[in-house]
Formats: sequence, C-alpha cells, structure tokens
Amino acid sequence: MRFSANISILFTDVPFLERFSRASKAGFRAVEFWWPAGMAAESLIKASHESGCQVVLFNLDAGDLAVGERGLLSHPRYQSRFRENAIAALELAGQLKCPRVNAPLGLQVPDLNPTEQLALAQRNLGWVADLASDRGIEILVEALNVYDNGPYLASTTAQATALIDAVNRKNLKLQYDVYHGQRMEENLVESVQQLRGRLGHIQIADSPGRGEPGSGVIDYRTVLSAIDEVGYSGYIGLEYRPTTETTERSFGWLPEDHFYDKVSLSSLRL
Repeated sequence: MRFSANISILFTDVPFLERFSRASKAGFRAVEFWWPAGMAAESLIKASHESGCQVVLFNLDAGDLAVGERGLLSHPRYQSRFRENAIAALELAGQLKCPRVNAPLGLQVPDLNPTEQLALAQRNLGWVADLASDRGIEILVEALNVYDNGPYLASTTAQATALIDAVNRKNLKLQYDVYHGQRMEENLVESVQQLRGRLGHIQIADSPGRGEPGSGVIDYRTVLSAIDEVGYSGYIGLEYRPTTETTERSFGWLPEDHFYDKVSLSSLRL
C-alpha cells in the first residue's frame, strides 16, 4: 500500500511550504493538498523537488472554507472564477507532474432549481475533464457528508458516481473518502467492492472526530484489506486531524522506520 500526507491538514504547526520537508522526514514520498491559495507555482515546485515528495493530488479552489463554501463548480455566480482557477490549476498540475486534480462540486444553491444546478455541474465537469485530458490529467469527483459540510451537491457515493456516469469522460474518476462514507452510514467494505476499477484516489480519517485511524470506530484493518483486494494501487491520502500532540505521533498505526509508499498490510499496527 502507498500512503500520501495531506499537508493542508497535517503538520499545521509550521508554514505550508515547510510541510513538504516535514512529510519527507516522517517517511512520506508523496503529498497532496487543498487549493494552495496565494502560493507561487515556483515555490511549490521547489518545495516538492527539495523534499523529494511527489504531489499526487490537489483540489481546485473550493472558495472560503472557513465560512462554509465547498466549491465553485456548480454555482452560477462563480463561473468565471471557477474556469480561471481550473485553467491555472491544470497548468500547475503540469508543472508539478501531478496526475490528478479533485474538483469540489459545492453546496446546493437554495434559489436554484436542483435540476438546473446539476446540469451546470455536468457541463463544467465535462469542460474541465476535456481540458485535463489534453494534458494527461484525471479529474476527480468526491462525495462529502452533509453533517460536516452542509447540503453538498453529491453527499453519497451513489450520487457522485451517477454524476460521473452522466458526464461520461474516461479521465473522470471517483475520489473515495472513507470518513465521509462512514458519516453517511455507507457499508464501507461493500462500497469499496462495488467501486472496483472506478477509484481515482482514496482518502482516510477515522470517525467520529476525523482523527487518525485507530482513534475512532472504523475498522481500518478490514477496510484497507478490502481496498487491497479490489486491486487499488494508487495512493491513500491521510486527510485527518491528528488527535496527538504532534502530527508525527499520529503515525503510530503505520510501521516504524519505513517509507510509506511501500507498506504491507500486515505491517500496519491497527
């Protein structure tokens, strides 16, 4: 199994660019992050190169997360901003040699007909997927739970996959987040089994609390076994908020003295 560190939510005691080297020192060879607002491409490329950490995923601009925004893609008011950001993001992905970009869908708009908003989301996903295809990049769609995020446009895996099917682009894949699935009361093992061949990326956190595996109720040995059994060979992103004093201490469930892109299931301390 291969694990990547989400440096937007891990190592937050240091400035963003320093988190690349912290991840490397902790044993990671891959990182991912949310949209790096205000960061120059040159700085990101340098930090990735100097740390030896490959960027394997990042998000398009999701708006102001602190006030509850969760994406620009399906909101009529933000169409120019979404498209400008998508073009810039795909350029950045090319410079970083990042193979996939997550496209946050956004919340349901109260004054907009749900069918119209869904149609807008489909058009924009098709547009950005076509743009990304020319660059050899995958676009991902993720379901987010409603309890933490509000009325997200696709709150279940079934809704996210239905949207992907409707858009019908070869480079449009699912980003499956185990934490969000559990919050929406999915059968996690069954969900993973049904997603064989459709998974573009996986992220994990425990529930409740969104802490590291082992801090909550999810049986991660069973879930990770299911992921392994369906033949998923991509990175599994650690997108959790550590419950420990430091981020490094939250890796106690991972094997010691090991690079986390070469981990056997049997070595996990779960």
